Amino acid sequence: AGVRVAWPSPLRPAVPRLLAEHRERRIAVLASGDPMFYGIGRALAEELGPEALRVFPHPSSVSYACARLGWPLEDTEVVTLVGRPVSRLAVSLHEGRRLLVLSADASTPATVAALLTAHGFGPSRMRVLEQLGSEAEAYVEGVADSWAHAPGDRLNVIAIDCRASADALRLGAVPGLPDEAYEHDGQLTKRHIRAATLGALAPAPGELLWDVGGGSGSIAIEWMRTHPTCRAVSVERDPARAERIARNADRLGVPGLRVVTGPAPSSLSELSELSELSELEVPDAVFIGGGLTAPGLLDACWEALRPGGRLVANTVTLESEALLAERYRAYGGELTRLAVAHAVAVGGFTGWRQAMPVTQWSVRKPSFAAPVPAPAPVSVPGDRT
Repeated sequence: AGVRVAWPSPLRPAVPRLLAEHRERRIAVLASGDPMFYGIGRALAEELGPEALRVFPHPSSVSYACARLGWPLEDTEVVTLVGRPVSRLAVSLHEGRRLLVLSADASTPATVAALLTAHGFGPSRMRVLEQLGSEAEAYVEGVADSWAHAPGDRLNVIAIDCRASADALRLGAVPGLPDEAYEHDGQLTKRHIRAATLGALAPAPGELLWDVGGGSGSIAIEWMRTHPTCRAVSVERDPARAERIARNADRLGVPGLRVVTGPAPSSLSELSELSELSELEVPDAVFIGGGLTAPGLLDACWEALRPGGRLVANTVTLESEALLAERYRAYGGELTRLAVAHAVAVGGFTGWRQAMPVTQWSVRKPSFAAPVPAPAPVSVPGDRT
């Protein structure tokens, strides 16, 4: 005889146990919508392998929502907040975009409205569609900055027509966000240098970055903003700055940024141990924005880097520049001098104010790389560029 078992909560950690308990039976899993679209199908495929499954998909809540709204599915971005922080929605906020948000519960619409307002998207139109595809289907609508609806059904999808307020800070979809987007104490890779640095790092979907000498976290944050699957670890020795990095990441839509507090290279040992245990933790790219003259730092980063991965280092000091020139002669890559000047008032006229030039070394690690030769010790503190 068949046995009916209800899904526990939280669901994902319970899947292996449930499958093991009933491994001698044929199992049928009942799920609403399309189980392979943010559904239980992914968890089952990861545990059992796709060949063990026979999936019968049904229209998802997203398909129903687009049908009700008249939105083309291929032009609609979907963001899930089920089991995820609401701050991850921030990275998708752009003028004129249409978003569908998969809610965690009945309180999600009000939380989303508050986030939209806080990020300068208070004029955005919101529609909450409940119980899609059932006889109890219903919806409510309003504007984010005046959202006053009481919580409704916990099964809901939020449709957002993104509209920015006149004074909203514009955040583009490519690296080089305005400096004022960040909370910082001066330790910030400035906008134009940041854009050039991300270009050299060349993030791709699914890749992992180590940002060593995190400062305000801008390099790691903009690495993660390039694609939802990009991951990053920011290493910062100063606890106050480490906390600031986490706040910047949360506000700019990448709350998954991992922050490691401690000096490099000693704090890299924890990451290296994880890399030995999991291939997913081996960095595809490393950025060094501070502390280049610390003994062993460059060696540790080079050794941890995946074969074929990229290393980029920036500096403004002569001592660190000499170190990068030495490594460039030994290993090639590109050695670049980046100079930026800004127009400023000079009395009643306008002139150029030159920022400190930045020396950048970027190199790709070959498949079979020799260790980086150790530099002569230099007792000069590193700096963030």
